[in-house]
Amino acid sequence: MGQFMGRFHDDSFPGESEDYRRARDDLLAAELDLRRRIEEVAVQRRSLPLGGRLKQDYIFSEAGGPGGEGALRDTLFSELFAPGTETLVVYSFMYPPDGNPCPMCTSFLDSLDGSARHIAARANLAVLAKAAAPTLADWARTRKWRNLRLLSSGATSYNTDYVAERQGGNQIPTLNVFQLTPEGIFHSYASELLFASSEEGQHPRHMDLMWPLWGLLDLTPGGRGDWMPALAYG
Repeated sequence: MGQFMGRFHDDSFPGESEDYRRARDDLLAAELDLRRRIEEVAVQRRSLPLGGRLKQDYIFSEAGGPGGEGALRDTLFSELFAPGTETLVVYSFMYPPDGNPCPMCTSFLDSLDGSARHIAARANLAVLAKAAAPTLADWARTRKWRNLRLLSSGATSYNTDYVAERQGGNQIPTLNVFQLTPEGIFHSYASELLFASSEEGQHPRHMDLMWPLWGLLDLTPGGRGDWMPALAYG
């Protein structure tokens, strides 16, 4: 135990100064307030009324099961809901049919693959991209994704209907949430933070709360800097 007692608890770390403990307490007060606000916003998000009814029961192309193994098959949007689970989270992966996978999306999905089995206990999860299903399956094998359900939306209007693509083919990594009710499937939430203008000095990232990478880097003295994830390193 160190000699300086904080305002919020009695623990301290070897060699810390009184100035450090005072500054750390100020930060802890801010962290407590931030957690309170995050929880308040989560309640507000969950309290949204249902959005519009699903525009259509889209038919996606899917390569087998998790990891992209198996023959191609058609999968209806409504079939993405497992029995007894009424919520569906859909992430739009920026992977055009004639281009390369987005490094940022890929980094996000690297972490999401590890969480997918846990998410399945509470919600359905699907990843949609314009690239063909075999291409997505190949990329899943390259990245060693085993738990993500990847489907091709290339033959549908889903991307433009749910703001995952602009005119001209520019793709957007939008996350949408849908709810299954006795009256049908309804839109519930979209990550619209990406659509709003960023305040000065802020990066337009919109997935931070769902992406452990940034939260961990924010704990370090160097922070995020201007670094962005890459598809490969060294």
